[in-house]
Amino acid sequence: MDSQNLIAFLAVAETGSFSLAGDKLHLTQPAVSKRIAQLEGQLDVRLFDRIGRSVTLTEAGQVLMERARLILQDIDDTRQALSNLSGEISGRLRMATSHHIGLHRLPEVLKAFSLNYPGVSLDIQFVDSEWAYSAVQRGDIELGIVTLAPQRNDERVISEPVWDDPLIFMVARDHPLARIRQPSLTDISAYPGVFPGENTFTKKIVTGYFQQLGLSLDVLMESNYLETLKMMVSIGLAWSVLPATMLSDDVQDITPKQIRINRQLGYIHHRDRTLSNAGQALINLLTEPPKP
Repeated sequence: MDSQNLIAFLAVAETGSFSLAGDKLHLTQPAVSKRIAQLEGQLDVRLFDRIGRSVTLTEAGQVLMERARLILQDIDDTRQALSNLSGEISGRLRMATSHHIGLHRLPEVLKAFSLNYPGVSLDIQFVDSEWAYSAVQRGDIELGIVTLAPQRNDERVISEPVWDDPLIFMVARDHPLARIRQPSLTDISAYPGVFPGENTFTKKIVTGYFQQLGLSLDVLMESNYLETLKMMVSIGLAWSVLPATMLSDDVQDITPKQIRINRQLGYIHHRDRTLSNAGQALINLLTEPPKP
């Protein structure tokens, strides 16, 4: 089986369209159709049902999809292992990180990396941490620098902490909650809050505290851009739970006395994927002790 045919197959399977797959691969639609026809001829099976404009996987196509990913990952892993033998640190490093980490934790690291390894092209996607986990699992990216999951759900993903990131309850200094000396979770739940998205690790941690007391939350807005949430808090529209590093003169810490929330930020990569020399070099920069 030709790897280019498998790549075309996966593109059609993931987009549900020959034309969209062509756009993704920078190929014409007839070129994509030709590659799929070649693959179906080699395997002597039909991989897609084409009904009108709808393209769906056949049973054989569904079986091939997961195997195709593994085959392409093995090819890429072998190529990477052979390339690493040269010891050269160059090429393209595909990685993902969150906007918050990218703004507040990575600038100095990436600056040092670019200066030390000018032969590496950084392909950085700014995404939610949950998406980065999925991308590492699929093999779409080599490294994720993200909020680590509180519990390890997939043994295939190696996760290593780099930074502790304590979270605190914040309100504007003129918010009614700021006038309460030590507000409780009950006090806080009486006012609207703004939060990261429903499926984020941070949201799950925070809502867990309120659920234990049978308290409901008045959610004014959800956004995975923490800077947007901080703005909403700073102008007095809501409270939120944000990294302590975002505390500033215009907001106040109102964390209840018994509450201690800490998340960990770090890097993730696939256990069965050979790290490139560039990927390992970036990890070394992330984990080396700070210079005095």
